[in-house]
Amino acid sequence: MTNQRPTPTLHDVAASAGVSTATVSRVLNFPDKVAPATRDKVQTAIEALGYSPNFGAKVMAARRTNTIGAIIPTMENAIFARGLQAFQEELRLHGFTMLVASTSYQADIEEEQIRALVARGADALLLIGHARSPEIYQFLDAQGIPTLITWAYDTDAPRPSVGFDNKAAMQMMARQVIAHGHRNLALISAPTADNDRASARLQGVKAAMVAAGLDPAALQVIETRYAIENGAKAFAALMHCAPRPTAVLCGNDVLAVGALRQAHEMGIPVPDAVSIVGFDDIELAQIAYPPLTTVHVPHQQMGRKAAQTLVAMVKEGSMPESIALDASLVLRGTLGNVAQS
Repeated sequence: MTNQRPTPTLHDVAASAGVSTATVSRVLNFPDKVAPATRDKVQTAIEALGYSPNFGAKVMAARRTNTIGAIIPTMENAIFARGLQAFQEELRLHGFTMLVASTSYQADIEEEQIRALVARGADALLLIGHARSPEIYQFLDAQGIPTLITWAYDTDAPRPSVGFDNKAAMQMMARQVIAHGHRNLALISAPTADNDRASARLQGVKAAMVAAGLDPAALQVIETRYAIENGAKAFAALMHCAPRPTAVLCGNDVLAVGALRQAHEMGIPVPDAVSIVGFDDIELAQIAYPPLTTVHVPHQQMGRKAAQTLVAMVKEGSMPESIALDASLVLRGTLGNVAQS
């Protein structure tokens, strides 16, 4: 008969590391509040003994799971990757774990994911954009779940956010395009229904046109889901419009790279015959040819600050002020002066 090794306890870890059980608990729950040398000793003892914390007991005692849910629209491309990575890294420093779910840009799936993460004991939620039904916000309030919005900043919204002004960022890009002499503009956008970020970017282009004395009704708009192939198809359609746009603004870099690929296939030189600009400044924008002019979104800063804010909301029960981050232009090779006929 095989002797089963006793399950190591918190007291065993404390004795092995030469510290108190309270110190072990702090290392497990709030590692940033423990001196690095002590933290290393405790971690070594945990690994040597094979200790696994009883999270079920912790939850019952603390009424917390130290998990925070992040619900993003897609995992199919890199739009959210850098921000989410920074978010997870910052949470770990504070003793929290991230649970992530994806909605495929569908409101009903997002609602299912929100309810599922709450049922699994998430202490708080990170959500992308403000646009969703009042009922789901009422549900979160009834459950007492702190919620933070990111990838958007709106001073009029009732929920706190850590993000940037999508309208102002796209208006800045459109203003730059117009300054290069372009008057016939087009936009390849994500569907704007139920997507406040896409809607704000559309409004940003129109605002820049109005400020420049252009008719915003003349803006040619194609709405499509974020994918390189969709960007290519939309660009091809725009090139058959009359008048043909001399500049195509895109709601993100994925669409812009698709448009750029299609321009090459159609033998349309960029930026000599048409300019193409994106939004996000993901890695794809740098390796495209020519390198893509785009709006730089502060993904990593946004992820870190969002994590810090949510941790404070969970631990302190605070309702923070919204934090506005700056987006900026990155001028590369796909924006040129309008071709002179």
